[in-house]
Amino acid sequence: MQQIKTSFDFEKPIADLVQQIEKVKQVAEKTKVDMSATLDELDGKLDETTNNLYKNLTGWNKVQMSRHADRPQTLDYINMICDDFIEMHGDRTVKDDKAIIGGFASINGQTVMVIGHQKGKNTKERQFRNFGMANPEGYRKALRLMRLAEKFNKPVVSFIDTMGAYPGLEAEERGQGEAIARNLLEMSILRVPIICIVIGEGASGGALGIGIGDKVYMLEHTWYSVISPESCSSILWRSWDFKEKAAECLKLTSDDMFGNKLIDGIIPEPLGGAHQDPELMGRTLKDYLIKDLAALGKLKTDKLIEQRIDKFCAMGVVNE
Repeated sequence: MQQIKTSFDFEKPIADLVQQIEKVKQVAEKTKVDMSATLDELDGKLDETTNNLYKNLTGWNKVQMSRHADRPQTLDYINMICDDFIEMHGDRTVKDDKAIIGGFASINGQTVMVIGHQKGKNTKERQFRNFGMANPEGYRKALRLMRLAEKFNKPVVSFIDTMGAYPGLEAEERGQGEAIARNLLEMSILRVPIICIVIGEGASGGALGIGIGDKVYMLEHTWYSVISPESCSSILWRSWDFKEKAAECLKLTSDDMFGNKLIDGIIPEPLGGAHQDPELMGRTLKDYLIKDLAALGKLKTDKLIEQRIDKFCAMGVVNE
């Protein structure tokens, strides 16, 4: 079993067992006493504890996992999955929004348009990328690229990872709500296959703005909701102290979303999360994309659009 790198309080039982194993190894090396039986017992306990812990994560635990600093982001997946990538810039109106990246790429020999949020890995990058929170021009750039993909009959792959659309005054002045709403409309009738994958955080309209697709997946330890647990807690309880309770009430995990038929599937992550083995996560993601691109490519355009619209219209319950 691979060594799990622990980062969160809920992973403390794993860290404690790893520490015990290291101490036993040191004692065995120092005293030359055979401690193999004790080590085998501790290793077994570590395996059991690790598997049980990650199978029973709470909603808040998954929110924490989705925000891990080492978690792969859109550019990481593009580098792992695509044979080449030509980034394209600008919305042809205001500027180039660095929070959303996109361009043509090749996956297993097939050309696709890849679009996704990019948060950044360090403080300088995060400021440059605006923490993955797009302005209206970011969504208009995404729509421009999707229309370009439609023009050349190339499928679209969307990676979702954002805390939400940028809520600043200037974003509202330039039509943030209209830009997202326009994307929802245009993506619903786009005449090429669309595959959307939540790779980290999927918050509010910021995620939905590039989240309408024929196939919508979530990685195992991600979340997708109209609002973050912290914001929900601050609205309902006037404090962030109830964020864990809010996370449970929002039903935002991949299991909750799949159970409510709001996504098409859950993509499993390596034990301990995508950040433990990014290359394995990349290979898994690539396998899913290759399979779905082949299947969706066989559908006639009108049927593709009809199924996409029907899927989203069937979501939710309306009481008249």
